[in-house]
Amino acid sequence: MSDTTPKNLANFIWQVADLLRGDYKRADYGKVILPFTVLRRLECVLEPTREAVLKESAKWADRAVDPTQFLTRQSGQRFFNVTKHTLTSVASAPDDAAKNLNSYVRGFSPNAQEAFEKFKFAEQVANLADAKLLHLVVSRFADFDLHPNRVSNHEMGYVFEELIRKFSEDSNETAGEHFTPREVIKLMAGLLIAPDLGELQVPGMSRKVYDPACGTGGMLTAAEEFILSHNSQGQVFSFGQELNPESWAICRSDLMIKNQDPDNIKLGNSFTNDQLAHEKFDYMLSNPPFGVEWKKAQAEVVDEANDLGMRGRFGAGLPRINDGSLLFLQHMISKMRPPSEGGSRLAIVFNGSPLFTGAAESGESKIRQWILENDWLEAIVALPDQLFYNTGISTYFWILTNRKSPGHQGKVVLLDAREYWAKMRKSLGDKRKLITDDQIEEIQRLYADALSVADDPDHELHGKVKVFRNEDFGYHRITVERPLKLRFEVTEEALLELEATLKTGKTTSKYDDRDDLLEALRTLVGQPPSFKKSEFSASVRRALSKLSKPPAAVDKAVWAAVSVRDPEGEVQLKKGAPEPDPELRDNENVPLNEDIDTYVEREVLPHVPDAWVDHDKTKIGYEIPFTRHFYVYTPPRPLAEIDAELRELEAEIQKLLGEVVS
Repeated sequence: MSDTTPKNLANFIWQVADLLRGDYKRADYGKVILPFTVLRRLECVLEPTREAVLKESAKWADRAVDPTQFLTRQSGQRFFNVTKHTLTSVASAPDDAAKNLNSYVRGFSPNAQEAFEKFKFAEQVANLADAKLLHLVVSRFADFDLHPNRVSNHEMGYVFEELIRKFSEDSNETAGEHFTPREVIKLMAGLLIAPDLGELQVPGMSRKVYDPACGTGGMLTAAEEFILSHNSQGQVFSFGQELNPESWAICRSDLMIKNQDPDNIKLGNSFTNDQLAHEKFDYMLSNPPFGVEWKKAQAEVVDEANDLGMRGRFGAGLPRINDGSLLFLQHMISKMRPPSEGGSRLAIVFNGSPLFTGAAESGESKIRQWILENDWLEAIVALPDQLFYNTGISTYFWILTNRKSPGHQGKVVLLDAREYWAKMRKSLGDKRKLITDDQIEEIQRLYADALSVADDPDHELHGKVKVFRNEDFGYHRITVERPLKLRFEVTEEALLELEATLKTGKTTSKYDDRDDLLEALRTLVGQPPSFKKSEFSASVRRALSKLSKPPAAVDKAVWAAVSVRDPEGEVQLKKGAPEPDPELRDNENVPLNEDIDTYVEREVLPHVPDAWVDHDKTKIGYEIPFTRHFYVYTPPRPLAEIDAELRELEAEIQKLLGEVVS
């Protein structure tokens, strides 16, 4: 292993798959490679203190005392192993490989054993033994040099994530559900934490960081590294929860190797089984799966929203069932420290949907309203497309805090970073672009200076930043009504429509005088249309004078058939007021800070003077139309230029055709 760059090291480890080919499906390669990589890494970390641990373990062999604290002290880690086995020793005894390997794993401290249980490691050992592959695989992994002085924790994180990506590709899983490109995480951590650099450099500083969908722990690692790079004497405590057992096991192992408490990483669904329910955190960051439905958690989420309201996590509103993104955001907000205790900052990756999906007073709109009215949204940063492994769509950082600086209070920054990217030499799935370190620094500087850049029209980056008041994203959804105008006449078409209605209606089909009614009305065919309902009503009564009064349902069917919408028709009244025409009903979004009547007078009445607003139907909505605010109009090309180009093309085609004919 001469080249130990993370990508090449991951590729080198993945070559173990060559041994598995034929006996294992491609989709199952990772079930072997991932736990063995973790095992070899743990072994390399423990190697310098192995003898000291074994000696200490021997002291406590016959005592009824839990020696864990003494063994961890000797190992220098939060985990240990009390056997003499290594992968090399297991490989040296092929006939006993399965027995010795299982014994080796059982010799780890319980916190490490739990990770291997989630990997179902004993099952994989048995499968490999049955396929006569166990000795070969153990021997191969025993040769990998994963010592910390050779491969740092940071680099090992890359290795694990590259292996996860390969595993996801082979098993047709969605790679983006497991991890986020490291340059994206680095940018996210910088934007989230950089505003606090002054506080982070205080001696004795400690911070708690959380990710509710932590995957292999990449975001937790990036946040920790960013903080400690500005205060090496500080302390960072990482917490997370993850649904995927393999990712959870890797994240947990990573924390053990960093000498952090692995019990801070929980396995399970953050919505239905929040195992850190009473914890609050200084920083939170996450990349929840895009557009994933939350139907499996629906019962628990709805119950919490109904039972606890705003005392729970989801009282502000529930998004549509096919996208739980905003549930993650509400979950994270619930874990903010109160401002009196220092407050919190959080960042989350979304696609475009949470910006605008949902009409006024929908669950999504209410969640946005709740966030903006509480002045928590600091900024939204638009990222380049084709940045993630599993999707080419555009993505956004939402950055929230309950302790905004004075200059940001009551304001939201929109920052357009969509043009900050470089093309990758080789695509990885849907990922064709990356953000370079220099570009990350540029974006961070622009973010830090966002307010002043937005206020300076002459700044070269002025077009990349816009600042809005919270209420600018709110609107009144008004219902504009117009009067129902009708004329009345009896035509053959109207009678056919009436006949069909009278035959099929649940009530009208029982009407015995249907044929007589139709014949009586036929006497009115050919008469000029009436624009007065009262006049037409008199004509109808005369025509039907020889019949008994029809039931209400039949009378209603008659009027429906003979009434025709007409702009010149009579305005229909209901309880003395104009009756609205549902077909002419329209809706308008009126900015929240503008008077509705003033808006209607300016924007509606000049075009439809008889319109009015049904104020009982007015709703409040919130959306963040990011793209609209950064839209730059491109005028169409002059017609003369297009015409000249077409003529050139026609001439070229004629020339080519001439060459073919000749």
